[in-house]
Amino acid sequence: MGILEKIKDIEEEMARTQKNKATEYHIGRLKARLAKLRTELQAPTGSKGDVHAFEVSAYGDSRVALIGFPSVGKSSLLTALTGTKSEAADYEFTTLTCIPGIIRYNDAEIQLLDLPGIIEGASKGRGRGRQVIAVARSSDLVLIVLDATKDDSQKEKLERELEAVGIRLNKRPPNVRITRKKLGGVKFTSQVPLTKMDSKLVQSILNEYKIFNAEVIIREDVTVDEFIDVIEGNRKYVTCLYVYNKVDMLSIAEIDEIARRPFSVPISVNRALNLDGLLERMWTSIGPCRVYTKKKGNFPDFTDPIILTSQRGPVTVEQAACRLHRSIMAEFSRAIVWGRSVKHSPQIVGKDHVLDDEDVMQIVKKQSTKK
Repeated sequence: MGILEKIKDIEEEMARTQKNKATEYHIGRLKARLAKLRTELQAPTGSKGDVHAFEVSAYGDSRVALIGFPSVGKSSLLTALTGTKSEAADYEFTTLTCIPGIIRYNDAEIQLLDLPGIIEGASKGRGRGRQVIAVARSSDLVLIVLDATKDDSQKEKLERELEAVGIRLNKRPPNVRITRKKLGGVKFTSQVPLTKMDSKLVQSILNEYKIFNAEVIIREDVTVDEFIDVIEGNRKYVTCLYVYNKVDMLSIAEIDEIARRPFSVPISVNRALNLDGLLERMWTSIGPCRVYTKKKGNFPDFTDPIILTSQRGPVTVEQAACRLHRSIMAEFSRAIVWGRSVKHSPQIVGKDHVLDDEDVMQIVKKQSTKK
């Protein structure tokens, strides 16, 4: 029996199993088996033309992926924001490969990728779903482009496809730590009351993964799925904006309702409506950190900042210094920082100091011991 058949069998068994206290342990183990099979399904097959068939080299300070069903306006949006020509037409599957473009905004260069339209079953390999999803996992921000004239079933279907391959939209990693041990069995500690699972269910799921010796510390009220995510360890947590295109065909009241939804941006590529608003939301969602450099005795260089994104974690002095040159840390003594990240300006800080957007940084090297 192939992986897809096994996945189908488990999904059918879960659908016909009544959800109650008596079956929660069985369902928990089924979810663990399903997660393992889905991870196995997404693993590269070794064929050169497989998952990374249209991957493009990363360029610029951040990467944004356009995802959506065919003919929602992704190609037109890429052209409107970057000037890059991506073939657009009224029929489906106009885009057959990954088309990159560059947005220049607030001193930064943002790589925007127009990906082929997703179809249902993409997470199981239908169409070019695997390739699209592989590129999405490497992005700092995902824009799900939707047709504002259609209902929200399109949004729900896309979310299910991405969820099935371990992409978690607008979520943060669960506050759970699992440390595998050689001996001692499973030591379970919960620092909060758990309402969705208990120690017996934790043990059952760990056994499904053949983990019999581990220390488990849970610091928030997680679900079974979130706990499995921690075990899998390969989930991608990414910010997502839902871009509703074609709002020029809606009433003002309908546009206002869309604008009030979380993470949602109404636009019209055809009429060039709210494209500036979309760029601003993209900028804040990426979480950019622009760090300006200063040499001793000189004014700061405000023309060419170091740009990092907080989507990949806090931006430290060491990270910013390594962007200048990897050899700098070998001679690093301390840094002098001006800006919002320090209590007073200037302030002497170490390599682990977390920088804020538009900070100014001066690197002080170790004094040479040579005479």
